[in-house]
Amino acid sequence: MLLRKIVLPLQTQSEGVLPMRNGALDEWLSQWSAKPCTAVRIRQAPQNEFSNFSGTHFLFICLITKFVDFNFIMADNFLEKRLEAYKVQSVAPKKKQQPNLAQLLKKNRSYRGYDASFVVRRDQLLRIIDVNTKIASARNQQVLRFRPVLSDEAAKILPYIKMGSALPALSLPQKGKEPNAFIVICSTVPETRNVSIDLGISAQSMLLQAVEMGLNGICIGAFDKKAVAQELNLPLEPLLLLAIGKGGEDIELKEAASGDSLCYYRENGVHYVPKLPIDELVIE
Repeated sequence: MLLRKIVLPLQTQSEGVLPMRNGALDEWLSQWSAKPCTAVRIRQAPQNEFSNFSGTHFLFICLITKFVDFNFIMADNFLEKRLEAYKVQSVAPKKKQQPNLAQLLKKNRSYRGYDASFVVRRDQLLRIIDVNTKIASARNQQVLRFRPVLSDEAAKILPYIKMGSALPALSLPQKGKEPNAFIVICSTVPETRNVSIDLGISAQSMLLQAVEMGLNGICIGAFDKKAVAQELNLPLEPLLLLAIGKGGEDIELKEAASGDSLCYYRENGVHYVPKLPIDELVIE
């Protein structure tokens, strides 16, 4: 005589488990009724026996039969092992789907106001800077260098930056919405065409990395280079600043028609950024 315990999960297909349709259990048992069985015992287990299986019930079907007539033979503890594996899979956290490039580009807006309650950490800035170890460089010279600036130093350079030159009446950044972290981009050689190419590749790549991390930023070219270099004791001339933080503005893209102004503007608290459509960009 041989005792086998067979576990049949009664769930819907949407829950990721093979469903047992109406009448399927009766059909399955009828197939085994032709087999010589000493006894068949069925019971429905209460939910609390499997707390990790929310909304799930199981049927335990115990078959006592002769070995020679039992064609459904499994290795010892097969079902128990499968059950444990399913339990682990059920409670394991699902991986968060990463945004694609189109989503990152759309989210990568120039924020001029930030959530002051969020303080950027050094490891976050270093992770953003790290993209420069993987991106392209003109003639592969890799002349750019980077100085992370955290909240304890941010106040030193805030007086020397300007943001939102197209909206001078707003005096951006507004008080209480200033960024509290920066990345200062410098060069080991005088600025040339190749350095400018590297600067654009680096800035865009770092901002995309920030967006992927759930942060936001902006390129700042309007700043007092000498004052910033002096305040931070920089050995190299700064070329560009990246402000990094949690954006605190509502920014939307708006398709621009031929002849429209391409200056960004604000209406009812929303910052609009006109963008040319692809048919305006492609040369036929």
